[in-house]
Amino acid sequence: MTKQVHIIGGGLAGSEAAWQCAEAGISVVLHEMRPQRKTDVHQTEGLAELVCSNSFRSDDATANAVGVLHQEMRLMGSIIMGQADTHAVPAGGALAVDRDHFSQGVEQTLASHPLITISREEITSLPSADEGLVIIATGPLTSDALAQAIAAETQEDDLAFFDAIAPIVHFDSINMDVAWFQSRYDKGTGKDYINCPMTEEQYDAFIAALGDGDKMSFKEFETNTPYFDGCMPIEIMAERGPQTLRFGPMKPVGLTNGHDGSRPYAVVQLRQDNQLGTLFNMVGFQTKLKYGEQVRIFRTIPGLENAEFARLGGLHRNTFINSPRLLDDQLRLKSQPHIRFAGQITGVEGYVESAATGGMAGRMVAAELQGTSFDMPPVTTAHGALLSHITGGAMADSFQPMNVNFGLFAPLVTEKRLKGRDRKMAMAQRALTEFEEWLAA
Repeated sequence: MTKQVHIIGGGLAGSEAAWQCAEAGISVVLHEMRPQRKTDVHQTEGLAELVCSNSFRSDDATANAVGVLHQEMRLMGSIIMGQADTHAVPAGGALAVDRDHFSQGVEQTLASHPLITISREEITSLPSADEGLVIIATGPLTSDALAQAIAAETQEDDLAFFDAIAPIVHFDSINMDVAWFQSRYDKGTGKDYINCPMTEEQYDAFIAALGDGDKMSFKEFETNTPYFDGCMPIEIMAERGPQTLRFGPMKPVGLTNGHDGSRPYAVVQLRQDNQLGTLFNMVGFQTKLKYGEQVRIFRTIPGLENAEFARLGGLHRNTFINSPRLLDDQLRLKSQPHIRFAGQITGVEGYVESAATGGMAGRMVAAELQGTSFDMPPVTTAHGALLSHITGGAMADSFQPMNVNFGLFAPLVTEKRLKGRDRKMAMAQRALTEFEEWLAA
């Protein structure tokens, strides 16, 4: 078999897979269908474009599972984490990036690697075994033709969920005489978020407007598709009860109005979206409201009366395979073992989770082509826990997308039972120690 791998999909997972393969000495052809074939949500043709939030979530490697995954990726020389660190913007304890500079950095780094060829074309069928090893990392926006080819091969019912995008606001259109800078509990720099306060009356009126606003209609085949809880539209959350948002993205705890010292009844937070600080996204405000309704309703938020939107919210359909049933422990399709899957299409959820599985798939392919064995990372690590979950740790009959969390890690074995943050810190320390040992071996 030729020592070359074909990677389909130039998102986070495909980009990381290509990088890990090439750094191991394997020639790579990275296939990306944009701009030949566009998607409903991508704005550019750049590799590793972030289409939802610009946040990679918590960067706390001492007591947070996502932060641990960040650090493990850094230890393995991740291109995604390297560029994220280079193009980071203020976000309290989170890692957020300037999305345009991040994408450009990833693409330029990949394009300059002597073992990586970027091919702009749509792949519409599953490559045969004589074409070499393949990684499919087409993500939740897999083209219809390739999705149909995958469905035909796996004979699985389609699994899907909706993912919603939050609006982005121009900073100079925010009324800072009403809003103020502050991080919840003054974390990070203490001023990483813009806060728009609401009284009880304003909050009640806002909830009513969300319920009455016109929503985007669904296509017939999408009407029974469930939402993923981690990215649920704000109006769907509001339908669960009038106080739901006050205990979710609009919770006021840890915040004090910077203008008069009062405690708001509810708060809308905005997070910096680019390095220049000219764009801010509305945190947790994914929505399926129609565009005109978004402008009308979101301008009732104090501080956003004259808001100008660089991007309005949207809704798209994500697809993923039943990985516990279809893949082996090396991410290979059981029926066609020359094909591996990586990224969100495997049922991991989140930017870093997608990139992490891409990195692992890349290393697995490199080991196979070099005739060496690939030992899985321990399930005590973030990478090992994720891989274990999607390749058999989850129940196939009820498999749903999952973010990395300590519940996926192997339990601690200690003489004293640890709880809360102490338990998380112990699991984080164990994970990083054992991941470094795994890399060294």
